[in-house]
Amino acid sequence: MFISEELLIKCAEEFGMNLSDDVVLKFDTYAKELVNYNEKVNLTAITEPDDIVIKHFADSLAFFKYSGIGKGDSVADVGTGAGFPGVPVLIAGDNLDVTLFDAVNKKLDFIRHLLKELDLKANVVHIRAEDAGKMPEYREKFDYVTARAVAQLRILSEFCIPLVKVDGKFVSMKGSISEEEKTNGISAFSKLGTELYDDIIYNIHNGDERNIIIGKKISQVSSKYPRNMGQISKKPL
Repeated sequence: MFISEELLIKCAEEFGMNLSDDVVLKFDTYAKELVNYNEKVNLTAITEPDDIVIKHFADSLAFFKYSGIGKGDSVADVGTGAGFPGVPVLIAGDNLDVTLFDAVNKKLDFIRHLLKELDLKANVVHIRAEDAGKMPEYREKFDYVTARAVAQLRILSEFCIPLVKVDGKFVSMKGSISEEEKTNGISAFSKLGTELYDDIIYNIHNGDERNIIIGKKISQVSSKYPRNMGQISKKPL
């Protein structure tokens, strides 16, 4: 094993998950492929096996404890990068319909390679999030939309919430964030037909603080959102 099986199982148990042997092996393959591919394409600064388990895999698995996702649900990961949290969610989930969005095709090439190695299927889409939110095949189509450490919450909300179905959830996975960012983000929720559903602060295995902020979509988003990137950057919600 490239990673510590014991550490992965322990970290997963902290989020109420029991991983099968097959799932553990898939995570081990993921870690090996991530480190190998990272030598030619910059995917992550985290390459030590224990750090990958704690800071990438276990951190992604927190999604299951706090989101409420169920069998067969659809989930989109916006700005997936090296696949976090979307690929761990796909590996450990129960027959989920996973879509992985990113604007950088080199990173998606890794995802495509990885999915073949893992014998898993997901929708891998090379697109900017603000463009995806305008397209009928993606707009308001997902039960859950998530993103991990992509942008400030109010900006991220405009990227992600247009993709969420009414009654679905936007799950923002953050490190520790300022109260100002949180307040501005939650204010943006209301402009996008969404209300605060939960705000969870917790610690991962090494003690680092994390914050998951969940919005529940209560009405359709105005057709003027998402705006183009220039407008979003110059005048965030």
